[in-house]
Amino acid sequence: MAPREPDDEPSGIHCRLDELLAERGMTLTQLSEAVGVSIVNLSVLKNDRAKAIRFSTLIAICDALRCSPGDVLVRS
Repeated sequence: MAPREPDDEPSGIHCRLDELLAERGMTLTQLSEAVGVSIVNLSVLKNDRAKAIRFSTLIAICDALRCSPGDVLVRS
């Protein structure tokens, strides 16, 4: 087994998109359409595999979900 690369390490940040979408009865497809971000990119974020997120994307997600950045991203 190859040693883990530093980029493979957990970020310590958890994305709560699953919970927020469920609370609002919204699908990932609906969120994708609302914010103009691909389902693939939202899935990467939702599954805690994202290395970064643009502030503009985070704000668009927050606007669509009627929440604040601290509701979407939490320290794990």
